[in-house]
Amino acid sequence: MKYKVLLFDADETLFDFKKSESIALEQAISDFDIPYDPDHHLKIYEAINTAIWKEFEEGKITQNTLKVERFKRLSQELDIDFDPHRFSERYMYHLAEASFLLEDTLTLLEKLHGKFELVIVTNGLAYVQNRRIGKSSIAEYFSNIVISEEVGVAKPNPEIFEHTLKLIGQVDKSEVLMIGDSLTSDIKGGIDFGVDTCWYNPKRLDNTSQVKPTYEINDLMSLMKII
Repeated sequence: MKYKVLLFDADETLFDFKKSESIALEQAISDFDIPYDPDHHLKIYEAINTAIWKEFEEGKITQNTLKVERFKRLSQELDIDFDPHRFSERYMYHLAEASFLLEDTLTLLEKLHGKFELVIVTNGLAYVQNRRIGKSSIAEYFSNIVISEEVGVAKPNPEIFEHTLKLIGQVDKSEVLMIGDSLTSDIKGGIDFGVDTCWYNPKRLDNTSQVKPTYEINDLMSLMKII
């Protein structure tokens, strides 16, 4: 086997974050007695959330500020007056309770467990990710779960990968593979740190960026052919 350590992103790589996000937003909006329209509210929130996490990756906003700022923007965009701090609390509570695996996640990890050291490296929020991952059926397969909010640095910053390898006592980067769905955080971060990368691209998107992964797969089970 070429690799000994497999670093996995969590959301949209192993977990169905889109489903969790949709459920959490609907429940949070319902908590504020606002009639929910998924075609309207979810679309607007997804655009805001995608943009603000990109700002975070680029170092333009802190993770702590992000928690509330995205709902300030949502309130403004919807022209609905609600307390963004309270809304953030309700949303994160519901999100933490919504844990869904992507297809083939469990099957893949059952095959990998015991043969590789498996670690999750996620840019998520600590309260949410610890509960969502911890309550899942796959938590037992990972030796460590590295969460950016707890570490104080996030992908694509190479420091989060440095922290992870020190945590598990791994020094040979040639034996490490980073797997994730995001070119800008997972793949760029892995490349900048100097480890091989595998881009999980189930939608078969064109890669027009300068970020070139070592491998590309369109379904999780194809990872078995690489490692």
